[in-house]
Formats: sequence, structure tokens, C-alpha cells
Amino acid sequence: MTIKPLFNVSVNYPTEENELEYDIRASKAVAKVLMEILSPGGVAELIETYNTKILNVKGENYMNQEQMDRIHTGKGFIAALDQSGGSTPTALLQYGILKDSYSNDEEMFNLVHEMRTRIITSPAFNSEHILGAILFENTMDRKIGEQFTADFLWEKKNVVPFLKIDKGLAGLENGVQLMKPIPNLKDLLKRALEKNIFGTKMRSVIKEANSEGIKKIVEQQFDIGKQIAEAGLVPIIEPEVDIHIGDKEKSEELLKSEILNQLSVLDKDVKVMLKLSIPTKDNFYKDLFDNPHVVRVVALSGGYTQSEANEKLAHNQGLIASFSRALSQGLIAQQTDKEFNLMLSDSILAIYEASIK
Repeated sequence: MTIKPLFNVSVNYPTEENELEYDIRASKAVAKVLMEILSPGGVAELIETYNTKILNVKGENYMNQEQMDRIHTGKGFIAALDQSGGSTPTALLQYGILKDSYSNDEEMFNLVHEMRTRIITSPAFNSEHILGAILFENTMDRKIGEQFTADFLWEKKNVVPFLKIDKGLAGLENGVQLMKPIPNLKDLLKRALEKNIFGTKMRSVIKEANSEGIKKIVEQQFDIGKQIAEAGLVPIIEPEVDIHIGDKEKSEELLKSEILNQLSVLDKDVKVMLKLSIPTKDNFYKDLFDNPHVVRVVALSGGYTQSEANEKLAHNQGLIASFSRALSQGLIAQQTDKEFNLMLSDSILAIYEASIK
């Protein structure tokens, strides 16, 4: 008697070259079997186990390749929508919302989420010009419509979601401000993965050309960056050079040297991004673009007006924007939707043009 197989599944054995494709094929085959034999509750439990255990073990092997390709080679810029608790009142004030409009943090964050939702849902905010968007943790945990913000960004806008993870700056020491400790980092990265975040961003600041301080600031950034990469996310390394300091160019020279040192000792599969102040010398960071560990180098506006930042950025071929204040410049709550969308569209187009020159 011949027994007919219940399932018709064919899977080739993996090689080093096709391991990821094999994993995907095998996963689909296993999923097909499990959907036939498990109850809906059993499937849900299995998915939860995968999210909390397997994803953290495999890390970057399961990273969204479409998102990686878009960030690595796409035309456009990254929108920074990551004002945190300390900078939120200033962001709201620039948006035309006075401090007496809210009485506690919850009301404040509701208002700033309304502002970010208005930006993200605007027709002007689209994947033709915008590659990714950096979110504050509170924004990641909130929804736009029926979807969490990161899912809305990717599924509705085709914009890659990032998460700001730092908790602010420590005091000035050796001419720099390191990041404050990030409590529960592992749990935060796990939540980011569960919310379909692609990468992270963390900021520290250089206030003078102090070699010891700059070495420490880069070491801290990369030490945490390696933990982020191990969790399966792409870290944006952001050691900002204050644009107002007198020895900015010397600081940039020291900074680039330390970044190259750290890149040279990374494990071969680790990928990072760099977010840097627009350099004093045009194209100064160009030699970082082709480093095999570097997915993309982006620029912060750093206090320049939008027009100043765009002009300086346009002189740095291959460097793309990741602007916050310069992006939201001119947007106010009291504008009609038509006025708001037109202002945002003008800003996005101007930043885009500066990013692709």
C-alpha cells in the first residue's frame, strides 16, 4: 500500500552563499505545515516565541533586506522626528503651541504626537523624497490610525523607521558631552524589534578639539552600537560637533580619525550608519562612504537654518540630510492643511535637492 505524503515540501540544503534564501524557504515550508496542524491559538503562541527568542538570536540575518537596500542606495534623506522630553517644549513652541496649552507630560506628548502625525500623514511626506524617519520612543509606542507608527511609516509610506534610544547628555568633561547611561537597553531594543524598527540613533556632542574626549565619545558610541547590531538593528552613530566652536575643523579631523579606528576593528558583518555635523571642509567625510561597515553617512542640521544647512550640504557630494529643526521650520499648528502641506512640501523638496547633488 502506497501512502500519499500529506505535504509536498521541497527544501534544498543551504550553502554559505545561499543561507539567507534557504532560511526564508525553509521558514515558509515549516509555516505551511504548522498552519495545517496547529490551532489559531497555537500559531499565535509560536509567533510570540519567535519574536521574543529566535529574532534576538539571529539578529541581523533577519533584517529587512528591502529596507537595508533602500537606506544604503536610495535617493532622498532621513527625517528626524525624534524630539524627546527635554526638547519637546521647544519643538511645540516653534510649532506655535505655547507652554500654557498643556499642564503635564501626557498632554504635552499628545500634542507633539498630533504634530508628528500631521507631518507623517501629509501628502508631501512621501518615499519619493524621504528614505527614513527617526522616532522618539513615545512615538514608537503610539499609533497613527490603527497602526503603530513604525508600521504606518513602512506599510503606508514606504519610509524606513528608526528609533532614538539615548537618554540625553552627561555633563561637559574633556571638551565633550558623553551620553547618559541607557537603562534597560536590551529591553528597549527588544521592543524596537517587536515594533518593526529598522535602526536606532544616539547622540553625543563635541565642544572642543580635545583628543582624549573625542576618543571617549567615539568609543562609547561604538561600544553601544555593537550591542545594537547584535540585537539585529542598525545603529546610527551620532557624535555631533558643535557648529559654533572655534576649533570645529580640528575637532572633525580628530573625530574622523577615531571613527576610522573603530571601523577597522568591527566584526566583518557589523553594519552602522554615521550621523555627523556638516564638515567645515567640503567632502571631508567622503572616504567614509565606501567603508564596508558603513550603510550611509547622513548630516544633522546642527542649528543652521534650513537654507544654510541646505547650501552647506549641497557642497558635500554623497552626504544626505537627517534634519530635525530645519525640516519643521515654518510649520505651525494654526496653518490650514493646504498651507501646512505646501510649506512642508517646499522644505522637503529643498532638503531633497541638497541631498542628491
